[in-house]
Amino acid sequence: MTSFNAFKVFQDEGRVSGRVVELTLDDLPSAGASEVVIKASYSSVNFKDALAGTGAGKIMRRFPLVGGIDVAGTVASSADGRFREGDAVLVTGHDLGVAVDGGYSGYVRVPGDWVVRIPAPFSAFDVMAIGTAGFTAALSVLEMERNGLRPGSGAVVVTGATGGVGSVAVGLLAARKYEVTAITGKESEGPYLRSLGAKTIVARQSLEIGKKPLEKMLWAGAVDPVGGEMLAWLTRTMMYGGSIANSGLAGGTELHTTVLPFILRGVKLLGIDSVNCPAPARAEAWALLAKTLTPASLRGISREIGFAELPAAFETLLKGEARGRFVVRVSS
Repeated sequence: MTSFNAFKVFQDEGRVSGRVVELTLDDLPSAGASEVVIKASYSSVNFKDALAGTGAGKIMRRFPLVGGIDVAGTVASSADGRFREGDAVLVTGHDLGVAVDGGYSGYVRVPGDWVVRIPAPFSAFDVMAIGTAGFTAALSVLEMERNGLRPGSGAVVVTGATGGVGSVAVGLLAARKYEVTAITGKESEGPYLRSLGAKTIVARQSLEIGKKPLEKMLWAGAVDPVGGEMLAWLTRTMMYGGSIANSGLAGGTELHTTVLPFILRGVKLLGIDSVNCPAPARAEAWALLAKTLTPASLRGISREIGFAELPAAFETLLKGEARGRFVVRVSS
């Protein structure tokens, strides 16, 4: 039987770490009556992967487990009539890399309901340059637009702008003719963010967060993968009727604010879930990404790495030092 490499995460005496192992298909548990086996080409590194792969967050439900919450490749076999051998497909979210073996593997077994066709003009590399982070950015933009955001509404701010969600959000919003302000803790990354389409760059260190319940109205919309104190500040600085799409917790899980922005300015706080969102929402988000972004633009925000570089990539994300996206080469 064909063997392949995988990056598997172990818990030894309370310490969580990953290493490359050799597996066969028999090592991957069945995914049920409608399972699809994917020959993987690429995966990616998200903040959630970094938490899982280092034990910095309680993400994985069992050990050992192959990491990676994303995967893209071709169908090797299918018990689901919607997919045939050779189809180009991807999976993001669900329980991949959390409760079932994930995308850091030469082959992956998943239920057919988790599988999405790779939209033209994208390749397996392209959709992993997007991955869960970029998919989350697309969900954020769509949800804000459902709540009234339009290019003429005013400035839209993106926090954590050099990260995975932030980089794709800046590119998406700029391509859709929004006036984008990018907030970053890396003052040297101004040229990178302007290349993505940001009109204004704000150094996080320069912000006067303040403590007033309401502050000067600045933003018509906000894509926030940071949370914590940053999210609280956003609630106080939104324009009337503005919306905040929050999807992350890099800045903390607690939110200290008041009800005043919501009852006096009609501010909308929109929670973005990329893990369990239904199939129609997934299709809409991938259609937006395929219509708006180009393979060339995705190459500009991504860096290809192998399994050996995963631990360093995890540490980079956890330190808040990532720029764009890490795409993981799974097959040679």
